[in-house]
Amino acid sequence: MPDTAPAPTRREWLALAVLSTGLGLIVLDGTIVGVALPDIISDLSLDLTDAQWVNSLYAVILAALLLSTGRLADRWGRKLLFLVGIVIFVAGSIMAAASDAAGTLIGARAVQAVGAAMIMPATLSSVNAMFRGRYRAAAFGVWGAVISGAAAIGPLAGGALTQWASWHWIFIVNVPLGLLVFVGAWLTVPESRGAKGRPGADVDGALLSGIGFGALVFSVIEGPDLGWWTPTSELTIFGWVWPSTAPISIIPITLAVAAVSLTLFVVWERHREKVRRSALLDLNLFKLPTFSWGNLTAAMVAVGEFAIIFVLPLYLINALGLDVFGAGLVLAAMAIGAFFSGASARHLAARFGSPGTVLIGLGLELLGVVVLALLIHGATPGWLVAMPLVVYGLGLGLASAQLTGTVLRDVPVEVSGQGSATQSTVRQVGSALGTAFAGAALSVSLALTLPAALSEAGITGDAADTLAETTRQSAGTTITQLRAEGSASALGDQTAAAVDALATGFADGTRWSLLVASAFLLLGFVGAIRLRVAARQAQ
Repeated sequence: MPDTAPAPTRREWLALAVLSTGLGLIVLDGTIVGVALPDIISDLSLDLTDAQWVNSLYAVILAALLLSTGRLADRWGRKLLFLVGIVIFVAGSIMAAASDAAGTLIGARAVQAVGAAMIMPATLSSVNAMFRGRYRAAAFGVWGAVISGAAAIGPLAGGALTQWASWHWIFIVNVPLGLLVFVGAWLTVPESRGAKGRPGADVDGALLSGIGFGALVFSVIEGPDLGWWTPTSELTIFGWVWPSTAPISIIPITLAVAAVSLTLFVVWERHREKVRRSALLDLNLFKLPTFSWGNLTAAMVAVGEFAIIFVLPLYLINALGLDVFGAGLVLAAMAIGAFFSGASARHLAARFGSPGTVLIGLGLELLGVVVLALLIHGATPGWLVAMPLVVYGLGLGLASAQLTGTVLRDVPVEVSGQGSATQSTVRQVGSALGTAFAGAALSVSLALTLPAALSEAGITGDAADTLAETTRQSAGTTITQLRAEGSASALGDQTAAAVDALATGFADGTRWSLLVASAFLLLGFVGAIRLRVAARQAQ
């Protein structure tokens, strides 16, 4: 019973602070890159697809590994895995900071993600093991608030570091912070393990889930460039080429691989359960209505959140012409809302319950994104963009702070590693798909909006088509370059008109990406309604 739960010791509260800081470090790294992307694109000559992979690969690998590392945390020890994860994450950060090409940066992001995949489930399952009763609810509130706060403050930190130092510093800063977290965890976090599990290691399950999630995100990211059915360009991977003359694009094939792999994963996990062998995912957890509906809601929140974080910096810097720190300040409006609501979430939860608070939060998120989509155009003031972001941040803080505890409230402690890893996996799949869907929507819509805007400004012909395509491929960086060159550009006196037209077209494309994000948030709102019903029935 909550009223008989032992009070946590001072060391356990310190351990919560250290674990939350470690969690904040990897969540921050998932969002800090967004506002620096225009600089990275320009410096390393990335195209839109490369930029999506810099953002998405981190989340893809997290999604692929979290179930495996959650299981390892239960078996080998959560503290041990947390410490190893910090070391790998810092090593990946050093590699990213030293990157001088797209391939090395994307590879470094992959190393970071491996470390992050060890850290994330170890933090939540450790908190679940250390705290009981009402103290567990408070601890989960801190955990959820750190996720929303770190995700929201990332753009501001990225903007400050990029503008006043260079984009390399968004990775260098992880080194001293990682060292502090490592020492803090070594001194304060108690070691814990799950109950002794069944024999065997579910290697096949790990491979199937990794292939399935990876193929799904690959398909959504690469679809606009490679063609959804008929090839529009060739794909080259390690010297292997899928030609543009092939009868079918590779995208339908990778989507089929994703569908078959994830279906086989579910079948395989059921088989492992039937023969009483160790399974990567305990499918029985999904018999808990709060766990099932809560995970669906968490996925939709992540899709909406990361779609916004990917698209908005490109719009603010390239279309509106803000500097990197100015864009970070606008996006910090989310942090203001998230911190305010994260602090008040428990008071609302006391009145409306945690599921009710999640529902209120998602309603505010949806309202903020829809209003933002209606407001943006080629010359919207930054302060006007920030206003609906405050509302969105309020909702994000409420939903994130209360969702974690609600999802895991009926999960037995002995499988908390699997439960937390499953929830974290769902969040990461959502964040990867958020970047992928937003990038795909932006790419497809820009192919229509940019030529239309140029035509309306009286700029037509092959030169206009080339300009529109260059702007689309560069994720809008061409607009910034033209703005800097002025009338000295190849367009001469037409430069100013072209910049205005391209900014308008880019704003229209951004609007479609935000509407895609709002559609997922609407699905999350429906899930939150079902979650509230399930929670009431479970009482």
